Amino acid sequence: METSEFIAHLDEEGRLLAEAAASAGPDAVVPTCPGWRIRDLLRHTGTVHRWAAAVVTERHAEYRPAAGEPDLDGAALLTWFREGHGLLVDALSKAPAGLDCWTFLPAASPLVFWARRQTHETAVHRADAESALGEPGPVPQRLAADGVDELLCAFHGRRGSRVRTGAPKVLRVRSTDTGDVWTVRLSAEPPRADRSSEGPADCELSGPAGRLHLVLWNRLPLSAVALDGEGDVARLWRETSAITWA
Repeated sequence: METSEFIAHLDEEGRLLAEAAASAGPDAVVPTCPGWRIRDLLRHTGTVHRWAAAVVTERHAEYRPAAGEPDLDGAALLTWFREGHGLLVDALSKAPAGLDCWTFLPAASPLVFWARRQTHETAVHRADAESALGEPGPVPQRLAADGVDELLCAFHGRRGSRVRTGAPKVLRVRSTDTGDVWTVRLSAEPPRADRSSEGPADCELSGPAGRLHLVLWNRLPLSAVALDGEGDVARLWRETSAITWA
């Protein structure tokens, strides 16, 4: 996907998140984030947006922690969230192609990284906000397939991934609408994922990219997609794959 496409999706996903949060209200429980209410979701996502915008606009060369979450609620919190989302979209839209700043996942360039990462961050949290109103809507097809790729090949390729097993296993993920296929090799080491369908798999998850994306991010139950093979492999992913904000 082009950087401009990511930014357009980021703009839309943030708008939808704010609309869902406004409809649900700050006290609404967020079922996909146990222990959170809408106010917690807005504070978290808004803080991430402003942190990322600062990395891009101030050209941070190394990691810097985010500022603390605001002591805001209600309409003031929603306004603060919308302003921060706008700052991020603006920062990425105006950033040069040769942007040089800190990143934490592989990418073609820092600008591609931040546009991609913040778009997926916002899309997942948009689904969280919608879960307060019922089942979240799927992520758009091509964006969802890219989000699966980022999760499997980038996030869980890092040393910190907890998706590990003493007995080697193979998890296959198949998008039935985009045709994308990933093979994830699980062991006592970090997972090794690639875009292939080579060799046998112990477990396969298949379905539309928009639903696969949310299942793999633990925003929809495993029953939302088709499961073929060893359910224990899918449950291992479910129990150990969570990505947390440091």
